[in-house]
Amino acid sequence: MIELVLIALGLAMDAFAVAVCKGLSLPKVRLRHMLVVGLYFGVFQAIMPLLGWLLGARFAGYVQAVAPWIAFVLLLVIGGKMVWESRKKDDTERNPSLGLRVMLPLAIATSIDALATGVTFAFLQVNIWLAIALIGTITLAMSMAGMKIGNVFGLRFKSRAELAGGIILIGMGVKILVEHLAFSG
Repeated sequence: MIELVLIALGLAMDAFAVAVCKGLSLPKVRLRHMLVVGLYFGVFQAIMPLLGWLLGARFAGYVQAVAPWIAFVLLLVIGGKMVWESRKKDDTERNPSLGLRVMLPLAIATSIDALATGVTFAFLQVNIWLAIALIGTITLAMSMAGMKIGNVFGLRFKSRAELAGGIILIGMGVKILVEHLAFSG
């Protein structure tokens, strides 16, 4: 359970960082703004691991022996990408729109990591329903908080959130691999 919460927090950091930017772009953040952003990100962050799990479950039997290595590599790549992005200069355009044309691509882009993580869930025999409930709920809450924080404090937390999320995912990948190596030898 703790591992799922940590993974959910790690995955939610991309959405949190984008929500901070959204909050920054609006003159005043209202509850309805926070709900719109939170629902976009939360729903997509919940759907994508389920899709990844369905895909991974189809092939889990074929790759069971190397599944921990696949999980390690995927989490390392996802986490590494987040750490890398946390170090880049923020040059994103500040678009205050919360419409479908703006939010849908953002929701998809921030949830691609969750799709890959869902694939690893199939190899690790994770309770997918609990995982998607935690990931969706935590992302919803973090996105709503990010909107408010962005509106009040600006971009100070964006790169730190991405860095923390990346480190959490890398740590989970290392833990999975270490446990596999310890119990298989």
